Amino acid sequence: MDIDRARTFLAIVHTGSFLRAAERLHVTQTTVSARIRTLEDELGRRLFVRNRNGARLTAAGSEFERFAQMFVQVWEGARQQLAVPSGRDGVVSLGAELSLWSPLLVEWMAEMRRRQPRLAVRAHVGIPDRLIEDLRTGALDVALLYAPQLLPGFKVELLREEHLVLVRAVGRNDEPAPSEDYIYVDWGAAFSAQHGAHSPAFGEPGTYVGFGPLGLAYLLKVGGSGYFRHGMVAPLINAGQLELVENAPRFTYPAYAVYPEDVDQRPQIGAALSVLRKVLADDAAQASATERSTPR
Repeated sequence: MDIDRARTFLAIVHTGSFLRAAERLHVTQTTVSARIRTLEDELGRRLFVRNRNGARLTAAGSEFERFAQMFVQVWEGARQQLAVPSGRDGVVSLGAELSLWSPLLVEWMAEMRRRQPRLAVRAHVGIPDRLIEDLRTGALDVALLYAPQLLPGFKVELLREEHLVLVRAVGRNDEPAPSEDYIYVDWGAAFSAQHGAHSPAFGEPGTYVGFGPLGLAYLLKVGGSGYFRHGMVAPLINAGQLELVENAPRFTYPAYAVYPEDVDQRPQIGAALSVLRKVLADDAAQASATERSTPR
């Protein structure tokens, strides 16, 4: 079976549409249709039923899905193993959402270099859907996600429950920041729902930002207030550049690791997870000390 046909099949399964699969794979819809038609001819079974809402699997398609998944994962594993750099024993591919890469992914990579120098690391930052797709196909070994969906064959491990806290630039008085100074950072659907319940307290945001580090850099440059991960802003609070807004609600922002269930049979992934847990334990100890010294 051609690897592109297997990838195309899985892309349709995950997007629910030939058109959206074509967009994800950066090919034409005609190419997608041709690949599936050839695959169905090879298998002698119809895999999809197409309708105005997209495409759904037939019984044969549902049965074939796990084999396609295994085929793509084996291919990715072989490709990565054959690409192991000289002087290294293996490769581990790590990924993180845009809002989680700094500093967690950076710290993880640095600790991997120190504790697992024989492992080559490939790091990726992207949107959740892309990371999930890469996990499914084996292109990623572990992904750090904020609100992961449950995936057959994968484990979801809660790493930590951080808080989003409201901070403002120093030099402001104790009055709430004017609405034009409030920067709304999009931390996802759960934050949006929680935030909406308290929106009258913030006023209408003057600026909307879809990326936490960008929002923080903007706040530090022009002033104002906004919600950010406590671990991200704690050093700036201690340095006197930011201050917590008193009595402002805090919102939870959990981080999860998603990785294959058969991690015991994949020593590189097990080693990477052990290092990640060590990083988290060190961060928790440091955060606890910072929390005690940071005014609430």
